[in-house]
Formats: sequence, structure tokens, C-alpha cells
Amino acid sequence: MTKSPVSAARPSAGGFMDLALAEARAAAARGEVPIGAVLVRDGVLLAADGNRTLELCDPTAHAEVQVIRAACEKLASQRLPDCDLYVTLEPCPMCAAAISFARIRRLYFGAGDPKGGAVENGVRLFGQPTCHHAPEVYSGLAEADAAGLLRDFFRDRRD
Repeated sequence: MTKSPVSAARPSAGGFMDLALAEARAAAARGEVPIGAVLVRDGVLLAADGNRTLELCDPTAHAEVQVIRAACEKLASQRLPDCDLYVTLEPCPMCAAAISFARIRRLYFGAGDPKGGAVENGVRLFGQPTCHHAPEVYSGLAEADAAGLLRDFFRDRRD
């Protein structure tokens, strides 16, 4: 788990997305798909990380799952009802389910994911009648930066 510094000044929503983008860049530097996430409660950073599926040989080690696990451990709780999640890409079905099960209050994400997303695309998990908890969702935060990281990462892999 990446240890991100917590500053005395509380970042704005854009500031937290900047931290998520930094985690995405760090993931790319490790050869992982560049997705980063941070989890915040009352303006205080609880956890920050990026994808680690290759490093950990774990298909569930998405950035969102990593920060949810870390925050739950830190708070000694399986629920995070007063927490906000910032992630650079629209969560997949697995991550959307984890967000719901953790009872995260708000989800902020950067780029939409027409192929693998499960919030505004695909199954739209939070809109399903079987979904026990749906966070408030805010999309498009730093969208161009988040999409650019992914586009550049995959372009470099093809070249």
C-alpha cells in the first residue's frame, strides 16, 4: 500500500483527484494499468493506492478495492458510510459492488469506461433494484487527464 502524505491543509475535490491521478501515474510506472484511487473521510485522507493486480498476482487488487481494504482496516470497520472515494476511471462491476457493500457515501470518478464501467455504463449497478446502497455519484472530474493517462499507457503498449 502506498503511503501518501497527509497535509495539514485539506485538499479540495480536485485536490483529491490530483492525488488519485498521482497514484495512477505510480501504477503506470510499475507497469500496471494506470488507475488510482483515494478514500477520504471528513476531508482527511484515509488511503491512497493504484492498481496492483500484476504486482500482487491478484485480479481483485484494483485501486478501489485496495483503498477500501486499507480504510476498513484503519477504521476497524467493514462499512465506510461517511467516506468519499475518488478514482480516475469509472469503476468496474467488482469495484462498484465493493463500493456498495462498503456503504461509501460519495463516488467521484474521472473518465467513463464504456467497455468495463458499471456505474454510468454497462450494468449500472447502483440503479439496480438489488443494489443495497448507492452512493452519490459525480463523474467527469479531471476526465481529460485520467483518459489521457490510459490512452498513453495503452498506446505505448501497442507501439
